Amino acid sequence: MQVAVVCTALLGLLVFGLGLAVSATRGATGTNIGHVADPRDRLHKMVRAHGNAAEYAPMLAVLMLLVGLRQPAAWMLWTSAAATLFRYLHAAGMILGPSLDQPYALRFIGALGTYLAGLALVVAVLIRLT
Repeated sequence: MQVAVVCTALLGLLVFGLGLAVSATRGATGTNIGHVADPRDRLHKMVRAHGNAAEYAPMLAVLMLLVGLRQPAAWMLWTSAAATLFRYLHAAGMILGPSLDQPYALRFIGALGTYLAGLALVVAVLIRLT
């Protein structure tokens, strides 16, 4: 359960850290609401990185905690840690990439890893039902 709790806390840190970064960027740019729809714009990238993290982190956290409740196998713990890492890579790829409308390796690896780890966690939860 400890791995699940730590991974959940790290996902929370990601979501709230990105939210704080959005607020700081708004302050730095003097933008109180909204943002330009320019995929190269720093605020636009920050808002999308935060939004994307907020979309995936809650379900990953629930899956991790469900897996952690029932004597998880080692692969399930590694999958939880990997899913957390992939969420951080994805956020970094969105922020550090030159533009959201162009492929960027960190974002791709983060997204693909999130899908694969997330599906593996779903399987882990279903395995633990029996």
